[in-house]
Amino acid sequence: MTRSALEFVGAITFEAVTGRPVHTELLAAGHALDHIRLARAAHAIVVAPATADFMARASHGHADDLLSACLLAAGDPETGQGARVLLVPAMNDRMWAHPQTVRNAAHLRELGYRVLDPEEGPLAVGEGSGAGRMPEPETIVSHVGRLLDAGSLAGRRLVVTAGPTREAIDPVRFISNRSSGKMGVEIAAAAWRRGADVTLIAGPVSVPLPPGPEVVRVGSTEEMAQAVARTLPEADALVMAAAPADFRPAQVAASKIKKTERAPELTLAPTPDILRATRGHRRGAAVIVGFALETNDAVANGRGKLASKELDLIVVNDATEPGAGFEVDTNRVTLLGRDGTEEELRLMSKRDVAEVILDRVERLLSAAGGAARAQEVGRGR
Repeated sequence: MTRSALEFVGAITFEAVTGRPVHTELLAAGHALDHIRLARAAHAIVVAPATADFMARASHGHADDLLSACLLAAGDPETGQGARVLLVPAMNDRMWAHPQTVRNAAHLRELGYRVLDPEEGPLAVGEGSGAGRMPEPETIVSHVGRLLDAGSLAGRRLVVTAGPTREAIDPVRFISNRSSGKMGVEIAAAAWRRGADVTLIAGPVSVPLPPGPEVVRVGSTEEMAQAVARTLPEADALVMAAAPADFRPAQVAASKIKKTERAPELTLAPTPDILRATRGHRRGAAVIVGFALETNDAVANGRGKLASKELDLIVVNDATEPGAGFEVDTNRVTLLGRDGTEEELRLMSKRDVAEVILDRVERLLSAAGGAARAQEVGRGR
């Protein structure tokens, strides 16, 4: 904690809450080399909040307190050796927009530090709202994850779909399903942590959307199909984890259908088959991953879908199995590959399932890249 931080919250409070010792002095008795020990022991250093004063001192390489000295001792940010640094600015909006602060933030980024932009929100002293508010802890933790995990998918573009779609019956009713969007959201968050540029196409999900990925909100299956068609040509992979409605009312009533003794009859029409439609939008070696939620003969039906829709990988699960399927935090899936491989996973959290799926996506991307290079060499000969 810096001297300024100690004026807001005492060190004893932090130690009582965390159960960890709090370091405050650069040259404390018996701890003269703490800045070296702390920097060498850390995988990441997060400064939150990072004030305008601290950013100015860090930008110019000052080492006049324990925190700034730790940053200098953390290693070479340009090569990535040593602890990685995340700065989370928080200040008045005019201070953040001041040219000197703008230059300091740009210089810190040039040095290799990750600097978040502050969020819009209420400002102190009744000055209304503006850019200067510190991001929520969940957002900071997500960026720490990307800071530590990024690399395996760096430079890749992934499109992930999540959640259900809704097909209108009238202005107040719709056809949908029980998908919460948890699986797709976990995949998008994990891909972003691995360094990918992620576009998350989300229907009306019932879970919070992750910080980091670009989010495209959609309602109907047709809207989801259009969003996939727009984003897929630039993507290295599509993970179609959404559960779009298969049918829609053939006619949508212009006003609310009134309740009568005789229920209205609905004529249904098929919605667009998004995965089948991707054939015309896929980038050369793009990896396409589908999902198959079944209630019987799950693996057999999954194999049929894998072949008919020309997928590279399909994730199959049985909705009737306890702990799997909709509205739960766990899943048990079987991964079927176009190459004939079959991998049955144990019941695990959807976050862990997401990591396994992305491991497979990475291998497929690597194999596709190797095949493309081999073809180029062959043509060169």
